[in-house]
Amino acid sequence: MNKKGLMMVSMSAMLALAVAGCSTTKDGGGTPSNSPTAGGSAAPKNVSLKIGLPGAYDVTKKEIIDGFIAKYPNIKVEIQDAPWGDFVTKIATQIAGGTTPDVWLQENAVILGYGKRGVAEDLAPYIKRDLKDADYIPGLYAAKTPEGKVYGIPHGINPVALAYNKKVFADANIPLPNDNWTFNDLIETAKKLTKNGADGKPAIYGFVGNFTITQGWFPWIKQAGGQALDSTLTKSMFNDPKTLTGIKQLADGVKQGYFTSDDFQKANGGEMQTFATGKAAMYILQYSNQVAINKNFPDADWDVVKLPKAVDGKRYVPMVTNSWLVSSKASQDVKDAAWTFLKYYLSDESQNILASSGSSIPVKKSAFEVIEKSTTKPLNKKAFTEGIAEGGVTLDENPSWTEWRTAAQPIITDIVKGNIPAEEGLKQVHEKVQAVLDKNK
Repeated sequence: MNKKGLMMVSMSAMLALAVAGCSTTKDGGGTPSNSPTAGGSAAPKNVSLKIGLPGAYDVTKKEIIDGFIAKYPNIKVEIQDAPWGDFVTKIATQIAGGTTPDVWLQENAVILGYGKRGVAEDLAPYIKRDLKDADYIPGLYAAKTPEGKVYGIPHGINPVALAYNKKVFADANIPLPNDNWTFNDLIETAKKLTKNGADGKPAIYGFVGNFTITQGWFPWIKQAGGQALDSTLTKSMFNDPKTLTGIKQLADGVKQGYFTSDDFQKANGGEMQTFATGKAAMYILQYSNQVAINKNFPDADWDVVKLPKAVDGKRYVPMVTNSWLVSSKASQDVKDAAWTFLKYYLSDESQNILASSGSSIPVKKSAFEVIEKSTTKPLNKKAFTEGIAEGGVTLDENPSWTEWRTAAQPIITDIVKGNIPAEEGLKQVHEKVQAVLDKNK
């Protein structure tokens, strides 16, 4: 799991700050008359802009920040950085005290929570004015609410694909996965690839069983036609029989011994090492994990295909997103400067730098060429880029995502580990998640 993408912070009660709505009244320039500044998109002269960087330049490429400073000398940039955990702890106090940076990034679900509390500016009017949807993948709108407000711009997209160990397949003389696979193909092939050792216990498994959300249970419920939440993101769908089917398929694989158990993974250095060293043939892999595999297991022979298709014939590719937000408390001049920074971040120049990093996928389509031409493993990076273009989905994120996911996860973990029947466990999950959603209406 991408710890940057899913790191959580418990937020205390924030000051209720009014977010200016996007008026439909227009001035002579044909743009909304309140926010953003009507009549033009140029950043004001001689303005100071505080940019918050959790994780500092380990997370945000310094070349992008330096490029922005060089291109816009009229904007005086102040960087506020700290280790990720320290930053997100401090930001809660800064929000309460009205001393936040003008623009900063955090997890997408947290950004949505900020929007609900009036902390984050609605960027929908800016996007409508200055960007062309055709230039970007749908992930541009990862922080969009059902009501149409957009509280963040992606810092990067971290989707999943199906990784496979070529040696394990070759040794078993079994055809490699392909983009037409369904999850049933994955299950049946995993059974064939599982081999016992001299002690009669599996020494090689067909698939890495994972109980976390992005690489584990969420893809499984989506492929079965299930959901975590409904389309309004206000009702739990953990009582949906299709959601139960997906969870049971994952849990049955672990129970019946063709998916790795948690104990097996721990005994073999973790899920990534289990896969890279050929003790498991397949693995739902987040894009950012390629960096660690290539660094720690350079001799591993592996590649990826798109995540298998669901029972309805469609593809659903979960993606983790960190997002930039603009403080709603900033003056309009500073908001315009912040938007100028975000437009620069979304430009070809910056998106190509992000694409070259290998740590996440940009949202501008033109930068995909940089990714797809890369010669580092996996070679088939189109499995990620085309996968999210075809079926990228967020993790049913809403303002209470951190809370409801935290309530659901321990029970789902027990289900996948075989400690509680799926039917009983999901009933508990449904009740707990719905209670969280009702409390946060």
